[in-house]
Amino acid sequence: MDSIIYLVPAFGLVGLIYTAWRFSWVSKQPAGTENMQKLSGYIADGAIAFLKAEWKVLAFFAIPTAVLLFWLGSDQGTPEHPIHSSPLIAVAFLIGAVFSATAGYIGMKIATKANVRTAEAARTSLSKALQVSFTGGSVMGMGVAGLAVLGLGGLFIVLYHLFAFGQPLTSDDMRKAIEVLAGFSLGAESIALFARVGGGIYTKAADVGADLVGKVEAGIPEDDVRNPATIADNVGDNVGDVAGMGADLFGSYVATILATMVLGQEINVVDSYGGYSPILLPMLIAAVGLLASLVSTFFVRISKETSSVQNALNLGNWASVIITFIASYFLVKNILPENLKLRGFEFTSNGVFLAIVVGLIVGALMSIITEYYTAMGKRPVNSIVQKSGTGHATNIIGGLAVGMESTVLPILVLAAGIIMSYKFAGLYGVSIAAAGMMATTAMQLAIDAFGPIADNAGGIAEMSQLPPEVRERTDNLDAVGNTTAATGKGFAIASAALTSLALFAAFVGIAGITAIDIYKADVLAGLFVGGMIPFIFSALAISAVGKAAMEMVNEVRRQFREIPGIMEYKAEPEYEKCVAISTQASLKQMILPGAIALISPVLVGFTMGPEVLGGLLAGVTVSGVLMGIFQSNAGGAWDNAKKSFEKGVNIDGQMYYKKSEPHKASVTGDTVGDPFKDTSGPSMNILIKLMSIVSLVIAPYIAVESSELNMSQNDAIEVPSADKSFSSTEVLELENGLKMKIADSGRPVERELVDFIASEQAVNKDTWFDFDRLMFASGNTTLRPESQDQLRNVADILGAYPDVNIKLGGYTDNTGDPSMNLQLSADRAASVKQSLVAMGVDASRLESEGYGEQYPIASNDTEEGRAQNRRTSIRVTQK
Repeated sequence: MDSIIYLVPAFGLVGLIYTAWRFSWVSKQPAGTENMQKLSGYIADGAIAFLKAEWKVLAFFAIPTAVLLFWLGSDQGTPEHPIHSSPLIAVAFLIGAVFSATAGYIGMKIATKANVRTAEAARTSLSKALQVSFTGGSVMGMGVAGLAVLGLGGLFIVLYHLFAFGQPLTSDDMRKAIEVLAGFSLGAESIALFARVGGGIYTKAADVGADLVGKVEAGIPEDDVRNPATIADNVGDNVGDVAGMGADLFGSYVATILATMVLGQEINVVDSYGGYSPILLPMLIAAVGLLASLVSTFFVRISKETSSVQNALNLGNWASVIITFIASYFLVKNILPENLKLRGFEFTSNGVFLAIVVGLIVGALMSIITEYYTAMGKRPVNSIVQKSGTGHATNIIGGLAVGMESTVLPILVLAAGIIMSYKFAGLYGVSIAAAGMMATTAMQLAIDAFGPIADNAGGIAEMSQLPPEVRERTDNLDAVGNTTAATGKGFAIASAALTSLALFAAFVGIAGITAIDIYKADVLAGLFVGGMIPFIFSALAISAVGKAAMEMVNEVRRQFREIPGIMEYKAEPEYEKCVAISTQASLKQMILPGAIALISPVLVGFTMGPEVLGGLLAGVTVSGVLMGIFQSNAGGAWDNAKKSFEKGVNIDGQMYYKKSEPHKASVTGDTVGDPFKDTSGPSMNILIKLMSIVSLVIAPYIAVESSELNMSQNDAIEVPSADKSFSSTEVLELENGLKMKIADSGRPVERELVDFIASEQAVNKDTWFDFDRLMFASGNTTLRPESQDQLRNVADILGAYPDVNIKLGGYTDNTGDPSMNLQLSADRAASVKQSLVAMGVDASRLESEGYGEQYPIASNDTEEGRAQNRRTSIRVTQK
């Protein structure tokens, strides 16, 4: 493998250097008055305290899970059915978990520094406030992407040198390295789920309490310093929308790259990188996408108070997409060979590039559609505003309708994206489309994180009683931030859908199943159970918010009632008690939803088998994507419908503002939408990916055995191409003096091949020589290690006779599906060709073709005869 792989962690380091530089710049900006700094300190202390408490809880999950993975990785299976894993998968899992937690911590630290500095900058101008808040967001975006690229690229290099150095891409050793790498993604996604759910419960419990008692009952703003829940509310913006989102997209980023690598590992190619280009490409696309995002951060600028913040952010986003688009073309054309094939689907490097373009387009369209359904001034949000005029119930009805309607276009876009990317490059195209979409994660996250920073800045401005124009500027940023947050969640769920499909395809291959038949009762049952999981997951998350919010409401009411002087600014509320309620509730309530995601695929897989687990994954993916889009968009639309009243809205010819009855109805809608958009909705993308990754990790242990396949599916693909062995040897000496060991009985292929080359017999299409010591791993096209001796002999023969060209033919018996048999025979012949190329044979001297069940040489009535028909042969085409 070429040294180009070292560019991947190097680009990750560049991203982290940028992170440190911009973090330093934000830290040097003015932090405002002493009171502003005190309030900001409360928020920072509460956020860090929550993270530390969350990490302690997660340690009790991570350590036992690592021990379990170590035990599973120690099981190497049997010679007939090997398991390609290692105890090091536990180490990879812990590294992924630590990196995911670190990604959230980076976002938390910068957000709690940038919020007060954004509020102070807003005293100067909108332009300066945007610069500080977006720079804070870019620190998080580049930090998350830098850690992901550095962690995945660096760990891959280590695992390659440990397990597969010098081995072909399709070797068992490389398969083991990729399986261990899956542990890194499992660790990242596991922490992401708990961080997202726990952070979402925290932030929404505080937000609901601050809204219902502060706004509706006491008639004061939620960010008023007199509101006891205001500090917890602002802390929640950080632990949910910053730390949770950081861990979320870190996991998504890694899972997308991993899914493409798992499928790429099955592809036999001849290239300039030792055949490794199919798994190098997704890592390099992520790396150049990181650099594209870095450059694009400098495009996000405004010059005047009337400039559009949304347009500035869109410019940066589109710049990152365009740069990635251009860079991807040159990457694909310079790394991949012209022709590739995966599981029988032939495609070209141009098709791979077009699949990447599809991914970029799908990501862009998802953002545009989500912005339309959640932005102020657009028809969907306006429809909710109008329905607020007739009360709370009609506001709720309007928001639910908008959320449901908003699933139509995204699903059609996703469906078209899946079809087109598959058409261009098969399953590899679907996964590389997701990788292309996620390549600009750094910019997407920068735009997303800017929102909660601006929201906190507005809260600090309100609590510090800064001039009205300051709050107007922060509200301007915050309103845009609500939309960017919703588009970020739409982007994440779209990438999750494509990634889960790729992970699903990888699971099917490793589990040894050829199809998932929903006509079977148990598979159909698994499909229905999978469809149910996002509903119970959402119910638990929303219920947790409701329980914690009730405690918060009661505590805020108690403080208003029992602490005299709060409303007159004569007494300070007990902020820490509200912070404690959110912290304890979130840590307690996040366990059960997380356990469902982790345990359900394990239970189904080990008790019902891989095909039923496949049905479960299909159900949870479809249902989860729909639930994620519906909840995120409904919540975003409700939120911006409420914010529309801050500037005034026209309902039936009359203007309404804050504190009006329609505004109170919109507050109720926003309160319902809060757990939708910030707790259960965005957790859906982690849920479906995490369940797919868990299934991928356990797939080797629940894989269908060869005998089961032959009995249940009449499938001949699991039996080796030949099963002969030899216990004694003789030496065959070639004309160039090279000596090789061959079997001393029968007519070994090496002797037959040399005798034919030396004879006067003309080359013809009917003279074939069967390999007698060639073995394939059960259920796939991977050559077993014991095949290497004979392949080396053939390579040496071709070295001794440089004018000789050969053709490799693959054959099967006539049981099972003929088209699958034909494809299997072609893939196995191609695998032999790739192995010979890896041994130094010029690829131009080799051809390969599969003939399936054609040309049997024995009867299929006996197992012995069928074994003879499952063979790989050599024919001389030039001598």
